[in-house]
Amino acid sequence: MHLTHLSLHNFRGFTRLDVDIPAGNILLVGPNAQGKTTILEAIYLLAALTSFHASTDRQLINFIEARQQTAVARIVAEFERAGRSHHLELRIIQERDRQNRERARKQILVDKVQKKLNEGLGHFNAVLFLPQMLGVIEGSPSDRRRYVDLAISQVIPPYASHLADYNKVLSQRNALLKQLQEHGGDKFQLDFWDERLVRHGAEIIHTRIHAIQEIERSAARIHHDLTQSNEVLRLDYRPAYDPVPTPNGQRTLLDAPTDRSGFPVNKLTDGFRTALAESRQQDIWRGSTAIGPHRDDLRFRANGIDLGSYGSRGQVRTTMLTLKMAEVDWIRARTGHMPVLLLDEVLAELDPQRRADLLGRLSGWEQVLMTTTDLNQFDPKFVASAARWNIANGRLEAG
Repeated sequence: MHLTHLSLHNFRGFTRLDVDIPAGNILLVGPNAQGKTTILEAIYLLAALTSFHASTDRQLINFIEARQQTAVARIVAEFERAGRSHHLELRIIQERDRQNRERARKQILVDKVQKKLNEGLGHFNAVLFLPQMLGVIEGSPSDRRRYVDLAISQVIPPYASHLADYNKVLSQRNALLKQLQEHGGDKFQLDFWDERLVRHGAEIIHTRIHAIQEIERSAARIHHDLTQSNEVLRLDYRPAYDPVPTPNGQRTLLDAPTDRSGFPVNKLTDGFRTALAESRQQDIWRGSTAIGPHRDDLRFRANGIDLGSYGSRGQVRTTMLTLKMAEVDWIRARTGHMPVLLLDEVLAELDPQRRADLLGRLSGWEQVLMTTTDLNQFDPKFVASAARWNIANGRLEAG
C-alpha cells in the first residue's frame, strides 16, 4: 500500500498543497515549524480518523479559514492497495449549532462515496512516530490505552464501534452512580447499564488481549535486533478486570508473562459481570465505575525492568521505535498489506549504531516518509537512494 497523491486544503498551516508522492523512502527536510509534521499528521488522519497530535478537531482547521461562519479543512489522497487505485477524502467541518455554539465534525468519503466514520476505518493504513509519543511509555495509562485503541481500530473496525458504545454506556452508568451516591434510590437500576457495559467491555478486553500478544511477538524480535541482543522486551497488559487475577493482588518486577488468550468472549463477559456486581456498592460510594477496560494499563519491560519508571531516554526512544515497527508487522499480518510508515525526527537522540540499524530495516519498505532538520544524521547512501523534499514557509519543493 502506498500513497500516490496528497492534497491539503485549509489544513493546519496549509491553505493549499498538492503533491504527487513516489513509493519508497521520502525525506522531508527543513527547519522546525515549517509544516513537515503537519504532512505526516494529515496522512495519519486518513488512517486513524483521529489526530494523535491535536486535542480538538477545530485545531486542525487553518486559523484564517476558522474565522468563517462555516469553515472546512480537507485532506484528499489517492493510494494504491493490492494493485488497485483508491480515493480517500476527510473533511473537518466547523459550524454553529442551533444554540449558536461552534462545533466541529468529520466526514469521510471512500472512493467518493460518503461513509459513516467507523466505516471509513481500515481502507488505508499508516503507522506514525512522533517524539511526543514517548509519553506512551512514560506517561499515564490513558496515553497507553489511546495508543492501543488507535492501532487496533485501523485493523479491526468493529473494535472502534464497541469502544464508542462502551464509553457512552460508561457515561450513563457513572451518571446513575452519582445520582445513587447523592440521593439514594434503587440500585438495581444499574442492571440495565451493566449488561451493556459487560457486552462491549468483554469484546474490548478480548481484542486487546490478542492484539497486544501478537504485537509483542514482533516487538520482542525487533527490539532484540535494535539493542544488539542486549535487551528482551515484554509488553505487560494489565486489564482492570483480569480473568487471571494475580495472587494477593501483588506483582513483582520479574513476574512471568500471563497468558489470557484462552478466554473466549463469553467467559470474559461472565467474569466481568460478576466483578461489576461485586464492586457495585463501592462504585456507588465513589460515584464512578472502578473496573473495566477504561482502567486498563500496558507496561513495557526490558530485561524485567519497567521502562516507564526506570528506563533511560535512549531505552524509551528505542522501545517506541520498536513498537512502531512491530505495529507495521502486525498490520501487514492482519490485512495482507504494508502500511505507510511516518517517522518524525526519528534519528534524534539515537547513537550511530542504532541509527544504522534502523535505516537498515527500512530498506525495501513500500513507502516511508521521514522528517528531519539535519540530513547529516542520515547515512549518505540512504540519502542518495531516497526522494527528497525541501519544505519552508508551507511550500514544498523536490530536492
